[in-house]
Amino acid sequence: MIDHIYLDYAATTPVHPRVLGAMSPYFNETFGNPSSIHRYGQQAEAAVESARETISSELNCLPQEIVFTSCGTESDNLALRGTALAMREKSGATWILASQAEHHAVSKTAIQLAEVYGFQVEWLKTDKYGAITQETVANAICKDTALVSVMYANNEIGTVNPVSEIGAVCRAHNIPFHTDAVQAAAYLPLDVQTLNVDLMSLGAHKFYGPKGIGVLYVRTGTPIFPIQTGGGQENGLRAGTQNVPYAVGFAAALRLTKEERVQRMDHVRPLRDRIVGTILEEVPDSLLTGHPVDRLPNHCSFAFKDVDGNLLLTLLDAAGFACSSGSACKTGNPEPSEVMTAIGLSRDWGLGSLRVTLGAGTTPAHIDAFLKAVPGIIQQARALTPDKWE
Repeated sequence: MIDHIYLDYAATTPVHPRVLGAMSPYFNETFGNPSSIHRYGQQAEAAVESARETISSELNCLPQEIVFTSCGTESDNLALRGTALAMREKSGATWILASQAEHHAVSKTAIQLAEVYGFQVEWLKTDKYGAITQETVANAICKDTALVSVMYANNEIGTVNPVSEIGAVCRAHNIPFHTDAVQAAAYLPLDVQTLNVDLMSLGAHKFYGPKGIGVLYVRTGTPIFPIQTGGGQENGLRAGTQNVPYAVGFAAALRLTKEERVQRMDHVRPLRDRIVGTILEEVPDSLLTGHPVDRLPNHCSFAFKDVDGNLLLTLLDAAGFACSSGSACKTGNPEPSEVMTAIGLSRDWGLGSLRVTLGAGTTPAHIDAFLKAVPGIIQQARALTPDKWE
């Protein structure tokens, strides 16, 4: 009997044993500070630079274009705040274009740039699947545009955006283009030349690396200011002692992800498709959110009419299933997430979102158990959800 089943790989993944093995020596054997001149420091610096070279090779860029950060959120913050401020200093540009469906690491940074720093933000409208088209970007760009930010793949609904085409539009207008690729990195190609990106955010814990380490790719020549000042680490863009074991872990996880990408996709896609087909067939008033085809291979997301999403998660957890919801419900003040609103769902649908994401540890037996239980759990949640949200 299976006691508990993890179906939230979009939130985080376990560290791969090979990644953990690569990191281990740098905690207590090669433990020096990379900024130190002595042998211990030189060994640590060599490990950081080797990791940087590995990552740059996987992304098809120069090693000096890789900036280590603490996470994907910090990478997003550095990309938006650093580039917006630098572009305003360079050209006077004050407009930021961003998708309505961005992660809060992007959207809240853009909002702060508007409220505190005087920038103006235009929220690009998505289609019903949560996607942004290159035509939408082309129509919004103007001479005062400082930066465009559109995520590669949506964390909440799994939709994949046409990043390469959007990047080509931005490049034609000589405007920096940033993509949050944190959710995409586990399964989608990351060649920055093909993607036409100037800045790209990554976080290791989404692809079987450690939490607490991220990367921002910054194309040479892209205007950007540091947002964390101090020492001269990371080419002056991110001060602070580098996290040696985690940098090594990031590189190991990224290399492994590329090596095993096809195998991992082939593992999760049929399991995902089975979940989608069964839920849509067996659960009344259910809807697949996100694009039916152009979506992450491990990602399925739903909306259920007249269901409290947080209650549904609680019931699923009690039954042994760890999932997540896109709903930003709070006790006494339930509201649909920005993504549910962006794709046009009414409140009675938008509050009942569910995200089920699969990974290397997911088995057919896990899916059997989940699909056997979930229709009854949704029925239970629907019965317990108030007829009218106050």
